[in-house]
Amino acid sequence: MAKLKMKKKSTSTDMTAMCDVAFLLLTFFILTATAKVPEALPVDMPSSVAQTKLPDTDLAIITIGKGADGKSKVFFDIKGREIRKRTLEGMGAKLGVTFSEDDKTKFALMDDFGVPLANLKQIIDMKASDRTKANQPGIPMDSLNNQLKDWLLVSRRAAIDIDNKELQIAIKGDAKEEYPQIKKIMDILQDQKINSFNLVTGMRDKNF
Repeated sequence: MAKLKMKKKSTSTDMTAMCDVAFLLLTFFILTATAKVPEALPVDMPSSVAQTKLPDTDLAIITIGKGADGKSKVFFDIKGREIRKRTLEGMGAKLGVTFSEDDKTKFALMDDFGVPLANLKQIIDMKASDRTKANQPGIPMDSLNNQLKDWLLVSRRAAIDIDNKELQIAIKGDAKEEYPQIKKIMDILQDQKINSFNLVTGMRDKNF
C-alpha cells in the first residue's frame, strides 16, 4: 500500500508587519518623551518601601541638601502653573520686588529654585540648562530674613484662592543632612499650623 506524503510547510514568519509596528511605537515615544532636567540641588534621599504618589499640582516641595561648597541649602518648588504665577505676584508685592508678565510666565514653567527673591529674576532669565549649573545660595530662612516662611504662606493662600484647596507640603532632604537644618524647616511648618506633610524618599526593595 502506498504511503501518503505530508506536504512540508515553510516555518518562516513574515516579520514585516511587526517591524512596522515597532518603528511606529519607537517614533511615538521619541516624539512625545521629554528629557529629564537635572536637579538644581541633587540630594541622596533616604530609602523607603512606601509607594504613595505625590500629586502633580497643589503641592509645595522643600528640598534641603548640601551644595558643591558643602553648605546646607534650601530650595523651593510649587506644582501648578497658576499657583506659581499667583505666588510670585504675592511675594513681589510682599517684599517690594516687581516682576513683569513675561517673568511670571517663565516662572510658571520653572522647577525648583534657591535664591533670595531679589535675585530670582536673574534665575528666571536663564535657560533651564544654565539654572542647574548656577550657584544658587539657597532661600534665606534665618530669623531676620525668613523668606522660606513667606513662600510657604503666600503659596498656600494662592492654592486656596485658585483651587480652593489646601496646599500639600513635601520635604525632600538628603539622607546625610544634619538634624538642626531639618528642624528649622519643621519649626516653620509648625508656626503655620502645618502638622501634616510628606517626606520624599527613594524606593527600597522590600526583601532587604
